[in-house]
Amino acid sequence: MTEVKYIFVTGGVTSSLGKGIISASLAKLLQARGYSVTIQKLDPYINVDPGTLNPYEHGECYVTSDGAETDLDLGHYERFLNVPTSQANNVTTGRIYQSVINKERRGDYLGKTVQVIPHITDEIKRSIKLVGSGGKFEIVITEIGGTVGDIESLPYIEAVRQLRWELGPHNCIVIHLTLVPFLHASGELKTKPTQHSVKMLLEEGIQPDVLVLRTEHSLTEDVRRKVALFCNVEAGAVVESIDVSTIYEVPVRMQQEMLDLTVLRKLGLSPGHDPALDEWKEFLYKLKNPVHSVNIALVGKYVELADAYKSISEAFIHAGAANETAVNLTFIHSEEIDEENYREKLAGYDGIVVAPGFGSRGIEGKILTVNHARTNDIPFFGICLGMQCAVIEYARNVMGLDGAHSTEINPKAKHPVIDLMEEQKSVTEKGGTMRLGSYNCEILHGSESWKCYRKEEVTERHRHRYEFNNKYLADFRNAGMLPCGTNPQSGLVEIVEIPSHRWFVGVQFHPEYSSTVLRPHPLFVGFVKACIKK
Repeated sequence: MTEVKYIFVTGGVTSSLGKGIISASLAKLLQARGYSVTIQKLDPYINVDPGTLNPYEHGECYVTSDGAETDLDLGHYERFLNVPTSQANNVTTGRIYQSVINKERRGDYLGKTVQVIPHITDEIKRSIKLVGSGGKFEIVITEIGGTVGDIESLPYIEAVRQLRWELGPHNCIVIHLTLVPFLHASGELKTKPTQHSVKMLLEEGIQPDVLVLRTEHSLTEDVRRKVALFCNVEAGAVVESIDVSTIYEVPVRMQQEMLDLTVLRKLGLSPGHDPALDEWKEFLYKLKNPVHSVNIALVGKYVELADAYKSISEAFIHAGAANETAVNLTFIHSEEIDEENYREKLAGYDGIVVAPGFGSRGIEGKILTVNHARTNDIPFFGICLGMQCAVIEYARNVMGLDGAHSTEINPKAKHPVIDLMEEQKSVTEKGGTMRLGSYNCEILHGSESWKCYRKEEVTERHRHRYEFNNKYLADFRNAGMLPCGTNPQSGLVEIVEIPSHRWFVGVQFHPEYSSTVLRPHPLFVGFVKACIKK
């Protein structure tokens, strides 16, 4: 079996430089050269996973097909690679310590004193190697969250140092991403922050093999030579990552900088064939040269942080390019929508999306939003809680079910049109009642959803607790809201539509999780198309 090669991506100077995008872009180029690649994220926080994190804290919680609640960077990995990730692709300090403590309690360490070195670092190394086991991948890229010098990142950096020693220089390399700021007062690019960042990495026992420099201005050859000289890196391994208008340009930029060729040479691998990025470049062309333009309102409760709805935003970019359309997304806080202002706040949009979420905050604003879209024949797309709000609004205002609600919000609702399943009600642990990961959905032939998918059965990812209450199934059908997507095993409703409406679709699952650059999600594509027609 071919020996797996490992690439580690670290960051210095400041956070949010784009380690995830650089990792995904490099992976895309290596994949295009014929290598099987996967990417892993090591997160230094002590939460076991992001599932219980407030979106304001960490942005969106991304869900993989196997039901793992993970870091949003895994969404970037999938969108770039078209390859599904799994539980093994996201490792947190919480999970590492939980595993070590469980082993200690079982007596696996035979009474030894359990320490950060070797026990925690060994567990980190085991997790890194796990994603590369099984012979599926030739190259594993591991992104280390945080910034070099952070206390919480030290065990990960030490584990990387050990792995480099154990695997050898041709099986394991380190790419370090730093910032080269431009000082307007002096009109200069300053390399000192990069030098200090590399010095800190050297103090922790790691010499980077490649430096990727984030910058607002092009690097001169003098700057590259200076960085190479002072950071012990060959000049050809100093890579410019200049600001671009869209993250999807980065693979093309990295190809121009020959990052993929530098990495393959250092790993002792053949260049393979030239990357065929024709489809990718066609997507970029359509993205930058739209024929149409639509204005879409996204109504949610975490709108202050755009990353809270990252996958939805990206899915609209993919669907926009597929329709040769610029999608102008406006975020509107559902708490700020009330009976007095909802018409004014929602006026002038070509389409309306009601976003996912948990809890009662802002729920009535979302229900008013659904009412506005339904009664004004505006294309509507409800996702997860957005679909549930559509069901509640229809029950109240069309079916006359006064007091209709979700038992998540009102446990004593007179008409619990959204409720827990009977088998869920006895489970009290947070997350225990969650439906997570991929489930099948059978779609009614001829429905709006079927026109988008063009197939009778699909698989979609879920992250929710409450369900459409099937006791009201016949009532909704008779009143004109069509349950047109159901789970074949449980009979749970996954999609509702109003056939008499221009385009009104609510889905219980999260279609945004499976939208990629080269495979835009059919429902997003169909929704944008409906917005253009409006």
